[in-house]
Amino acid sequence: MEGDCLSCMKYLMFVFNFFIFLGGACLLGIGIWVMVDPTGFREIVAANPLLITGAYILLAMGGLLFLLGFLGCCGAVRENKCLLLFFFLFILIIFLAELSAAILAFIFRENLTREFFTKELTKHYQGNNDTDVFSATWNSVMITFGCCGVNGPEDFKFASVFRLLTLDSEEVPEACCRREPQTREGVLLSREECLLGRDLFLNKQGCYTVILNAFETYVYLAGALAIGVLAIELFAMIFAMCLFRGIQ
Repeated sequence: MEGDCLSCMKYLMFVFNFFIFLGGACLLGIGIWVMVDPTGFREIVAANPLLITGAYILLAMGGLLFLLGFLGCCGAVRENKCLLLFFFLFILIIFLAELSAAILAFIFRENLTREFFTKELTKHYQGNNDTDVFSATWNSVMITFGCCGVNGPEDFKFASVFRLLTLDSEEVPEACCRREPQTREGVLLSREECLLGRDLFLNKQGCYTVILNAFETYVYLAGALAIGVLAIELFAMIFAMCLFRGIQ
């Protein structure tokens, strides 16, 4: 009976890790394709810091899942204690890292408030200075989501560094201007009128509200997926340890 249970657990662990292996291979393939695609998609991604970061995250996640699935499959099929132990430790490290990230996110949740982002924007934003990571990221966000500032164009009246650099000659940065289409490569409707703060030529909605509305439908899905991933990792550790202890 004990042998049957061990055999069942072995095959369950193999199937479980085979799907992880396939998922990792798919993510890795997509990430590599995005980075090396010769038809021009790579240039589109490279032009947007948010997209290029996403592509690297895709590569990292794909590689990690690929390795994890491979270790789990080999450990289960060969009944190799060393591989199973390495798989268990790998999963444990990921589990603890995710748990730590969740705890830190809860502790520092006040740093995700509208007031926090407004304070940071008005204090550090430098306009079209792409050498400054903070400003370049904000410019990408405003262009991508068709928004302006945290609450709206009025935020830049209090952006001390931005006002100093522009000598008070611009009401809003160029990233706030309406484009057709609304992409980095889009044509500005009227740069001059926009920089003077004319409502018709700039995006009036604040980024905080726009982004919140855009991701609101995905909040519960993301939470459910996070819980699901943690549960899967927990079961994977239990399977690995049971199989490890059952192997002679």
